[in-house]
Amino acid sequence: MSNNNLPEPDTPAASLRGATRLEHDLIGNLEIPDAAYYGIQTYRAIQNFRLSDIVLSDYPALVKALAVVKHAAADANHALGGLEPKRHEAIVHACERIAAGEFIDQFPVDMIQGGAGTSTNMNMNEVVANVGLEYLGHAKGEYAYLHPNNDVNMSQSTNDAYPTAIRLGLLMDQQTLVDSLDRLIQALAAKGAEMAGVVKMGRTQLQDAVPMTLGQEFQAFASTLSDDARYLREDAPKLLHEVNLGGTAIGTGINAHPDYSRLAVDRLAAISGHPMRLAPDLIAATSDMGSFVMLSSAFKRLAVRLSKICNDLRLLASGPRTGIQEINLPARQPGSSIMPGKVNPVIPEAVNQVAFTVMGNDLAINMASEAGQLQLNVMEPLVVFKLFESSRLLARAIDMLRELCIEGITANEAHCRHLVEHSIGLVTALNPLIGYENSTRIAAQALATGRGVVELIREEKLLDDATLEKVLSPESMLRPGVAAV
Repeated sequence: MSNNNLPEPDTPAASLRGATRLEHDLIGNLEIPDAAYYGIQTYRAIQNFRLSDIVLSDYPALVKALAVVKHAAADANHALGGLEPKRHEAIVHACERIAAGEFIDQFPVDMIQGGAGTSTNMNMNEVVANVGLEYLGHAKGEYAYLHPNNDVNMSQSTNDAYPTAIRLGLLMDQQTLVDSLDRLIQALAAKGAEMAGVVKMGRTQLQDAVPMTLGQEFQAFASTLSDDARYLREDAPKLLHEVNLGGTAIGTGINAHPDYSRLAVDRLAAISGHPMRLAPDLIAATSDMGSFVMLSSAFKRLAVRLSKICNDLRLLASGPRTGIQEINLPARQPGSSIMPGKVNPVIPEAVNQVAFTVMGNDLAINMASEAGQLQLNVMEPLVVFKLFESSRLLARAIDMLRELCIEGITANEAHCRHLVEHSIGLVTALNPLIGYENSTRIAAQALATGRGVVELIREEKLLDDATLEKVLSPESMLRPGVAAV
């Protein structure tokens, strides 16, 4: 494609065909659709990076966060005398509108991009400039009155503005995931309370163990996830509060006023409502991805736990005639094109696949974080893409699991009781009374003959009926304690 041609029909800007304006950069001139608020550097990125089909506008929190960063930078530059009042006013006007959700569709750059995020930063600089130009009464592209680099990007580099926005965007996005997780935990706990009286057989290594209740099982699911919710709510945000804004290109602060960093970060905290603070070593903070690695690990841990819970749900609902069948999952769709009447556990299956994706994203983030060289990590766009993707997938999967599965689960109480009463696992309670050897022998006989544990103990007169009734009552084995003869 020639640099002076419009994009092919499959590019995001194709829908903006019509009047154009001429813009210029280091490489040359380009005709830009006049309806577009982005400019020539964004346009080149659209042409260059056609990879994931996931673009900046698909993650509004990131776009809004970068607008807040530009707002804070403009305030600091104005306070220090570097940005004259009208230009400051225009930039703030544009940033506030973008942060409020306007112009999100004007961010069409692919999330995976070369240049360490420069295309993302320039996409924002150009949109802010052109929205600001209209506010000042000028046409888009009249950058003599408000320039994307000279004014909007004043005292900044992609290398400090972009990672700062990533951190703020993740903080803004995190609440959605935490809220979804809290609702799932509440649903699991409610299901635990509902099934508190349903006695069933616990299992280890897929073999009969000792009795418990379905309520205890579901409460354990809730407790497991509560740990992740607490971490994401209380600890994970602390990983993201420290920023390198003001470090500019590599952390030395070149081209920025000595007081700029402090002022810009103070304004960032005030505008965003998050306790952002300046990193103590801006050179280290510019290249280090450690906080992202730790956040990704938290997402992976949550994914692992969700997947394990979904595995359990699928096992407990297996059947309907040849499986465990202790619970019933809501029927959501016919399960086979060839087997009539088959209904599959599609919701837990889908959550499993989301979990696998998040685990894969964690590996990609680790590799991209390790791939940084010297004073910058150029793989940061992949890190941010996968972090936002993991957060979104987890939130959606959690909502789906709660709404379409957990809330509609029912117990097969009579079947659960039958399995308990015919399980050799009941013999565990006899260890303190008749010894391990006798207990093992009774269990082996029951397994070999198909006879019941109680029947065999009575036959051998090892314990009287009153003691048997007390010790082998399933309810007596649901809590700590040893029955006495």
